[in-house]
Amino acid sequence: QVQLVESGGGLVQAGGSLRLSCAASGNIFSINSINVMGWYRRAPGKQRELVATITSGGSTNYGDSVKDRFTISRDSAKNTMYLQMNSLKSEDTGIYYCNAVRGPITSWGQGTQVTVSS
Repeated sequence: QVQLVESGGGLVQAGGSLRLSCAASGNIFSINSINVMGWYRRAPGKQRELVATITSGGSTNYGDSVKDRFTISRDSAKNTMYLQMNSLKSEDTGIYYCNAVRGPITSWGQGTQVTVSS
């Protein structure tokens, strides 16, 4: 299983930016051994939804609501995945979770809170 630790959440004004980080460790040779990594979020009273994913080959996908504002990336040297969030809206408020899929194993981080105030 991959251990995932998120960081970078906090309180930000609408229109501002945050960068989330997800550090991977455990039974991995490198982050490139992970087939897919992604970010999901859960807003208060809502189901968890997909924010963005990135494959080992570098292909990315974004949820419709964040496509033109968020950027997912990874740094193999640091075994870390990032989510750059720009032009934040109140609707982006929620707990953001890091996800990794390697073979048959899916791993989740503990989550980091993002609060966007207006």
